Amino acid sequence: MGLGNTIVEKNESSNQDRAKAMIFLRHHLDEGLKSEYLTVKDPLVLWRDLKERFDHLKLVVLPKTRYDWLHLRLQDFKSVNEYNSAMFRITSQLSLCGEKVTDEDMLEKIFSTFHVSNMLLQQQYREKGFKKYSELIACLLLAEQNNELLLKNHESRPTGASPFPEANATQFQNSGRGRGRGRRGGRGGGRGRGRGRGRDRSKCVPRENFNRGKQQNVSQKRENNYDQKNGEKKVYEEKCYRCGMEGHWSRTCRTAEHLVDLYQASLKNIF
Repeated sequence: MGLGNTIVEKNESSNQDRAKAMIFLRHHLDEGLKSEYLTVKDPLVLWRDLKERFDHLKLVVLPKTRYDWLHLRLQDFKSVNEYNSAMFRITSQLSLCGEKVTDEDMLEKIFSTFHVSNMLLQQQYREKGFKKYSELIACLLLAEQNNELLLKNHESRPTGASPFPEANATQFQNSGRGRGRGRRGGRGGGRGRGRGRGRDRSKCVPRENFNRGKQQNVSQKRENNYDQKNGEKKVYEEKCYRCGMEGHWSRTCRTAEHLVDLYQASLKNIF
């Protein structure tokens, strides 16, 4: 902005330039410092007071920053991103204090602070011959992201577990199977006692749940089976006690056995 002469000893800057310099300096001051130096009108006086107050910070910050750099280790951080932030914070403070950290120093810091379980991985990264710290840190961030994705995919469905079928597809298959067999086989036209002859009763729903569902279905049958005015069949609103799906009763349920077991197990976990 051409205002550097306003903070030089024995300068002959105009009042207009001094006012611009004061506005610029106050704009970049902390709110607490603005109130402390509110009465100062000369930019040279303000600059000199701030230098006397904060110029010793380099001497205070440098020993602490050197200690942080000496004890900086990749294995002490949960993620590569956290380590990268700490690295830039420490190197920026060292640069402010007049000590420059090169890319070779930062690369060696990573290679020498790998966890002992990643010894082979550390050797592979060394053999790639990275010349810049940014290239190595980008490779580590990408590897960390891919590992997290693999872990999430494994936890969503463990090895050897079959995927869950879609509920709509299962219901469609069961409804189609029911239409093909519903009125065949067994005495009584498929709706009497002969229905399901030869069926293994041990795999059915427990007796108490079956009786409870049967009583409710009988009472609901007269009201919801047919619409007397329009002559159309109504949609069942009650859920099946056996599988939890809508559209059929528990005694006419043809859902696969493994899905019934999953539903019954979920009910036990809830209650």
